[in-house]
Order: sequence, then structure tokens, then C-alpha cells
Amino acid sequence: MKFNKLIPELSVSNFEKSLEFYTKTIGFKIEYQREEPRFAFLSFQGSQIMIEQSNGHWKTGELKYPFGRGINFQIEVRSIEPILKSLKEKNYSIFVKTKENWYKKDNELVGNKEFLIKDPDGYLLRFFEDLGTK
Repeated sequence: MKFNKLIPELSVSNFEKSLEFYTKTIGFKIEYQREEPRFAFLSFQGSQIMIEQSNGHWKTGELKYPFGRGINFQIEVRSIEPILKSLKEKNYSIFVKTKENWYKKDNELVGNKEFLIKDPDGYLLRFFEDLGTK
């Protein structure tokens, strides 16, 4: 397995709940995990993320919901539909409903079909599929 150059590590309030969300609801794969401290390295279609039970390591301030204020994690997927289906089956609320967005890049527009959800701790996840350029 090749490690990405940037891999976010998220402190979580309930490791089991977060692990179930990322693996069972979204579809991430457990690459490896540790019991002490509770930790998992996860991957999904080329994206990588780590989750760890909040334990005070590298604490910069009080963790209170929603965690990660001011950041969203953009995650490119082949298709957003399977994730949306799983979220609907589990009655998981969508933070920003699916829409097409076109972002200016130089002299063209780059298209994303995307939606946003909050994970169990409120980290904002933006899943998108590429719509190409125009």
C-alpha cells in the first residue's frame, strides 16, 4: 500500500461509532488498526484517512461538536450514488444536498456533482464525482 503525502487524522469521540460510519455507511476499507490507543487507517477509492479515539495527544483546544470547524474534506469518488443510497437507507441526514457546481480554473470550468455530510463528530465531508471541464 502506498501512503498519500497528506493523510488527515481525526480525533473522534466514539471510535466504534465512527468506524462503523466510515466503513459500513460510506464504504471505507480498514487497512490496519490498533486497540491501544483505538486507531484505524482507512482507505476509499484512493483517499486515505485515519481516525483515533480522542486521547489528548496533540490537543490544541477543547473538542466540542462540531469538530473540525472551518474545514471540509473533499473526497473524489467514481460515483456519489452508492453513498447517497447507503445514507438514505440509514436515515442519515445530508448537510448540503446533491448539486452540480462548476468552479473556474484559468479559462475553463471544472465540474463536480457533490454533496456534503457531517460525520458523527461533525467533521464536514464533501463527496464529489468529476463532471469534466467546459
